[in-house]
Order: sequence, then structure tokens, then C-alpha cells
Amino acid sequence: MSKQKRALTTGEVAQFVGVNFQTVLRWIQKGHLKAHKLPGRGDHRVTIPDFLKFLTEFDLPIPEEFQEGSNYVLVVEDEPLISKIIKMALEDAGYQVVTAANGFEAGALLATYKPKAITLDLKMPGLDGLGVLNFIRSNDKFDSMKVLIVSSHLEEDEEVYYQQGANGILHKPFQNDELIQKVEELINS
Repeated sequence: MSKQKRALTTGEVAQFVGVNFQTVLRWIQKGHLKAHKLPGRGDHRVTIPDFLKFLTEFDLPIPEEFQEGSNYVLVVEDEPLISKIIKMALEDAGYQVVTAANGFEAGALLATYKPKAITLDLKMPGLDGLGVLNFIRSNDKFDSMKVLIVSSHLEEDEEVYYQQGANGILHKPFQNDELIQKVEELINS
């Protein structure tokens, strides 16, 4: 599966799940699987994040093409503008990016996308960044995930965050090339 591919045809979805494409069309019509229609012909396309969300919601196996060697980075940031800046910078560098606005969303997305790296804001409502970090480090499934704390206010000495399981720290404000360099260093370490 090409890393640049962003949407699947109904036939490709059917092939991955092992059903007839008509079944996929029924899922779309019933609202179980989010899709968009192409202008003119009316063919449907399903984005890869929507496909993975569907598989997770209905407890279907995630195909190998979407597991090992995934190119996903999870951005956990409650400020929409900062989240968008990080997402755009990482996408421009060739990563597939999913975003979460809080710790609870992050927890749900971790198992679905199995990101190689996570950019993690510390100050968020509800489950904060340290709560997310503790969740990741207490779960063996996420041992290899690299966590980059991206924050403007560190309440502790940086060493404390490393001891709790962070792999790197980036201070806000940051330059996009600095962000990309840190993410690449973590993923390749």
C-alpha cells in the first residue's frame, strides 16, 4: 500500500475486509462507513483514517498494510491552531497525521493507528499530557512508540519528563524544521 494513498475505492475496502463491494455500499448508505462521492460518476472514496475508524468500531481486524511500518504520527494538542500547524508541517514532511484534542481521544487513537511517534501537549483539559504519557508507558503494546512533549510551560525539570517516559522535548514556540528534525530523530532512534 502506497504511503501517499489517502483514499480507498469501495472495491479496495471490500477486498481488505473480504466482502462484496455491494456490502461496502450498504455500509456507506447506512452511515456505518464514512465516504465521499466523486463528482460526476458518483463513485465513493473512503479515507484511510475513516476506514481504520470503521474497522476499530466494528471490531474487525486491521490489515497488515495498515499496521507494520505505518507512517503515522499522532498529534495530541488542544489548541486548534497549534494542532493544525504541527499537522501541516508533518504532512509536508511525508507523514500521515491524526490529531486528538485531548487525552481521551488520544487513547482511542493509539490502538487504531499505532503511530510511530506522538507529539504531546502537557496542558489539556481532562486527561492531561502526563496522564497520556503514563497510559502509554504502562501498556506493553506501546513500548516502541516515541513521545515528543511539545509544550510552552514545563512545570518540572526536563529530566523528570524523561524519567516518566518522554523520548524528547520541544519548547513552544518552535520552528517547523526543528519539529521535523526532532520527530525524525525519535523515529529513527
